[in-house]
Parts: sequence; C-alpha cells; structure tokens
Amino acid sequence: MGTAQPQAFPNKPITIIVPWPAGGSTDRHHRALAEIAGKYLGQQIIIENKPGAGGTLGPGAMALTAKPDGYTISQFPMGMLRVPHMQKVPWNPITDFTFIIGISGYTFGFTVRADSPYKTFNEYIDAARKNPGKIDYGSTGIGTSPHLLMEEVSANAKVQLNHIPFKGNADLMQALLGGHVMAQSDASGWDKFVDNGQMRLLVTFGDKRTKRWPQVPTAKDLGYNVVSTSPYGLVGPKGMDPAVVNVLHDAFKKALDDPKHAEIMAQLNQDVWYRSGEDYARWARETYVKDKRLIERLGLAMK
Repeated sequence: MGTAQPQAFPNKPITIIVPWPAGGSTDRHHRALAEIAGKYLGQQIIIENKPGAGGTLGPGAMALTAKPDGYTISQFPMGMLRVPHMQKVPWNPITDFTFIIGISGYTFGFTVRADSPYKTFNEYIDAARKNPGKIDYGSTGIGTSPHLLMEEVSANAKVQLNHIPFKGNADLMQALLGGHVMAQSDASGWDKFVDNGQMRLLVTFGDKRTKRWPQVPTAKDLGYNVVSTSPYGLVGPKGMDPAVVNVLHDAFKKALDDPKHAEIMAQLNQDVWYRSGEDYARWARETYVKDKRLIERLGLAMK
C-alpha cells in the first residue's frame, strides 16, 4: 500500500506572467481575473509583470525556464504568433507551450491628446499625406497588434507614418500626455483618459462600434478595411500534465463567467473570447500560418 499520493494541485500560490507594465489594460484584466480564479482554486494567484520585446519576453522566458507543473503560467499575446516571423527567437510559439484557455480580445483605439489639432482620424491621415514620415504615433512595441493594424492602415491609405515603439501601454500613455508623441495606437487602457477629457478617441478597430463610445467610427466605417481584436489567453510551458491543465482551465472558465469579471470587461469594453485548451491550440496554429502572410505583405518578414 505504501505509495504516497501526490498532493492535490494546487497546494501553493500560482504565478501569472503578464508581459506588459503594471497599470495597462492587460494588467488590469489579469489582476481582476486572478483574484476571482484564485477563489475557485483555493490558492492565491500572483501577477508578475515582465514587459519587453512587444509582449514576447515574459512568455518566451517562461517556456524556456519554468517547470511545467502549473505553478507558472503566462498571458499569450498575439505578438507571440507574429514576432517569430519577423526576427529570430529561441522558442517556438506552438510547440513550446501548453494552451490552457482562451480568455478575451482587446478593443483597440487610436487616441490623441485633447488639445491635438486632429479632430478626426481622417485629418490625422491627411496630415501624414502632406508630411510623409513626419507624423508619428506610439504603440506597445514592434510586431504587436496596435503596431501592425496601423501598418495595415497606412498601407491601405498609402501614407507613411513614423512608428515609435514603447514597452507597454503605461509608458505610452505618459508619452502621449507629456506631448512626446502625437498619437497612440493601443488597447483600451486609454478609457479613463478619454472619459476624463485628457484624450480624444479618433477611431476604434473592432468589427462594430463600441457600446461605450458609439459616436466614434470604426476603421471599417471610414473605409480603411482593418479589423483587429487580437485574442489572448493563458498558456503554460510544454509538457504539462493534462489533469493540471483541466484544473486551471475549469477555475478560469468559472472566473470568466463570474459577474465580477463582467464588471471589468465592461470597464475595458472587451468581450469574453472563451476557447478550450484544444480549441485555443488549434486557433494558434491556424493564426500562426495566416499571420505569416500578413507580415510578408507588410514587408516586415525576417530577411
């Protein structure tokens, strides 16, 4: 009889790596989600901010160094499926990860300071047409969705914009408010600044207008033909025990359905994008192939 049963998972706190600075929309979402899921797991979930490399530094480091025991997991942003087509990375975005659950997608918008001369997105694009390469905007990094969607817009509008990459949305907001960049392309961490009159929201990039700012046109409304929601979820290192993956999946699924979670989703103007681990992995494989074509079309592929 003498075999000891392994202790049930989880029996200590779990860490989620958020590969963006504290205070941005991804950080706000994961802190709220971690608090709710922690109750269902019966363990505290700790958020560790690890920004850098367009959101790929944190998950990449986890894949290479963390044990696949379920105690270290990470947000998996779209950049993970794009950056490898643009530069050499030491990890594979499909085979080096265990996909746990798909969670949400961003509401992307383009904002300027409230005192900006640009009252509409078309005015901003017209300025770029008259001054090629002189009109700038910041994003959360090279190869991130806010960067690539603006590359698509400028290609479709046949204008040249000057892109300035930042580590994450907290730094980017400060630069815009301080007048160091003219505009920013980012997920809805700008919500508070738009609501309190410090920033003006010129356009959003969803399939339809947002519930919270219905007066603001989408890029599709304006004829730029770009729609981006950039889904994300949670992953662990490769080789995780399926039983542990199920425990994590079930706790986070309950958290997604929790009324408290609906409150943060409404604040960030995001929708739930639930996918099981299997469906999420399949989506990642398909997107990896599809986004290779996008990166090649934009002329950003690794030479």
